[in-house]
Amino acid sequence: MKKWECTVCGYVYDPAKGDPEAGISPGTPFEELPDDWVCPDCGAEKDMFEPLEE
Repeated sequence: MKKWECTVCGYVYDPAKGDPEAGISPGTPFEELPDDWVCPDCGAEKDMFEPLEE
């Protein structure tokens, strides 16, 4: 699964890890995150994330 990077602060959402503090289970693809999910580091909305080229 592709990782996504916050263009504001550089936080990387890793689907393999999810975002347990926000109730997002490991294995949750970025595309399936709730619309109201925000960057856990800076609070940026999902549209401020870009796919991370590895």
